[in-house]
Amino acid sequence: MEAYVSKDYYELLGVARDASSDDIRKAYRKLAMQYHPDRNSEPDAEERFKEVTEAWEVLSTPDKRELYDRYGEAGVRRGGAGESPFGGFANFTDPLEVFMREFGAGGFGDLFGGGQRGANSRTGSSLKISLTLTLEEAARGAERVVRVSVMSPCERCNAGGAEPGSSTVTCENCQGVGEVRVVQRSMLGQFVSVSPCRPCGGEGTRIENKCRECSGSGRIKTDKMVDLEIPAGISAEDYLKLRGRGNVGPRGGEPGDLIVRIEIEPHDQFDRNGDDLLIDLPITFSQAALGVELEVPTILSEARITIPAGIQAGQILRLRGQGMPKLRANGRGDQLVRVRVWTPTDVGPEQLSALKDLAAVEQDPPEPGRGDDPTFWERVKAAFTA
Repeated sequence: MEAYVSKDYYELLGVARDASSDDIRKAYRKLAMQYHPDRNSEPDAEERFKEVTEAWEVLSTPDKRELYDRYGEAGVRRGGAGESPFGGFANFTDPLEVFMREFGAGGFGDLFGGGQRGANSRTGSSLKISLTLTLEEAARGAERVVRVSVMSPCERCNAGGAEPGSSTVTCENCQGVGEVRVVQRSMLGQFVSVSPCRPCGGEGTRIENKCRECSGSGRIKTDKMVDLEIPAGISAEDYLKLRGRGNVGPRGGEPGDLIVRIEIEPHDQFDRNGDDLLIDLPITFSQAALGVELEVPTILSEARITIPAGIQAGQILRLRGQGMPKLRANGRGDQLVRVRVWTPTDVGPEQLSALKDLAAVEQDPPEPGRGDDPTFWERVKAAFTA
């Protein structure tokens, strides 16, 4: 059996030992996105993903981090000597579950079908906002700072709901239990129903002197600036979920989530279909007949494309790997180039003379009719599915 090699969690995440919680969080988000099995097909990606998630689980938890800082990996080890402290995650949270939970919090949970977290009756509500991006921002990724109005803990009463100097008292109705039991008798026997205590809202205590700032709720409305990291390849079908950045619950309750719905502005050149992009390319009749090599815009740059001689109007050419980044996999989609043969509306004497000469020798077009050629929509469908 191979000996277990102790890991340096700070080194795995690429942060200093005195790194802040935010720095550790950002490092984990970056590495988890890089090595996530849905995005990285390299042989060691899954193992690296597990390692950085293992490091995050320890360093993001104050108690575990303190043990690790004092005693190293042995301080948080659950197994015996020479074993991984998490038994390869056998005795710890599954790394994908951690990823979903934290990227639901950190910005990407539901891009991968993020999981749900438990909630109690005092958990605050989620906050939903919309964020509009340009197609270029969606292609390269972006960082945004948005202002949100959220319910935050009341500083005056420290989220407790009671005016400073006063306190809470035990609820007389439930005797501090927070629930009421009612015994009911029927022909089938005796039943006990349990329900939250209404006078205290299930808290078991009630406030004698409510905080004048928050009226006893323990929370007030505030404006906060939130940093958003937008992954390259995101679309209007995706949204970001930042765990714990929504409204806090009443009287010290857990915060809800901030859900950011993505919208993409229409582009003046490109249409998008999944990871593929479609652009119209006008060319002259002579270019269509003789063929030509042209520069064509791509979403973030330009590329050269060869127009074959005799190309027909509406024909679609493909530039592979010039579309949008694939959000859940490596690589990019394609760019489809639809040829438009441009007919001038104002011709000079020399052009008119040349066109007349051409008309005298040019071939006759096919007979009118539907023909066997695919329709425009069939060509587009074929191009997108090729």
